[in-house]
Amino acid sequence: MTSTQQTPSQRALVAVVMAAGKGTRMQSDLPKVMHPVAGRPMVRWVVDAARAAGATRTILIVGHGAEIVRGEFAGAGDGDIEFATQMPQLGTGHAVMMARGLLEPAAAATDAFVLCGDGPLIRAATLEQLLSVHRGQRAAATLATSVIPDPKGYGRIVRDSAGRMERIVEHKDATEAERAIREVNPSYYCFRVDDLLAALSEVGNANAGGEYYLTDVFGILRGKGRDVAAVDAVPAEDILSINDPQQLAEVDAILRERLARTGAPAPEGACR
Repeated sequence: MTSTQQTPSQRALVAVVMAAGKGTRMQSDLPKVMHPVAGRPMVRWVVDAARAAGATRTILIVGHGAEIVRGEFAGAGDGDIEFATQMPQLGTGHAVMMARGLLEPAAAATDAFVLCGDGPLIRAATLEQLLSVHRGQRAAATLATSVIPDPKGYGRIVRDSAGRMERIVEHKDATEAERAIREVNPSYYCFRVDDLLAALSEVGNANAGGEYYLTDVFGILRGKGRDVAAVDAVPAEDILSINDPQQLAEVDAILRERLARTGAPAPEGACR
């Protein structure tokens, strides 16, 4: 059976987790994604959510403190983990480009979550919903969005007159009208890998940050007539990522409270 004849459930599923940043505002030499949240490195929560949603391989994009991140995943239970290196860090699109060699061999038969390692509030159920929409619509690219009261700093979801996603515009590149949009991008993505790699080759860096944005992939694919989808699936309380010690404390408290509600103990001492 060729890849075009495959049913969605027959496609492989990989997770690509961006974990290369230093996190200068964290006031620590520890790689940003290795800071503990509810007793574990924050990146562990992301990897486990992707696994629970069905990913059988995880590619970690490492950079600053790469040896520390590699050491965290050196145990026998992490045989599904692979690594790609991003040095220097030139944006999210550039990060995923660094995984090209690991993704290409089975690209036509694989879907990929692409996630940020500094978002430990991610839930497996949200990823499952994202994957269901992605495969149900046979989309080339899908993202889970969130509608929040104060969207400042987040990429905005621009939809066309029919309500279909048109593009994602970063806050610093947005017009005043676009900044009024409250539907934002929490960076939960799912792609057909062959479409992702083809579009990445066309991503440029002519923007306010001079970076290669992964979000540009959606507009590129839409321009080629490929189906892209967006689903409001991320609870507003889950979109807080971590950029400084105050946010680290806030997310830690949220996650511990969530664990308490479910009766699951925080895995104290699990950080290595």
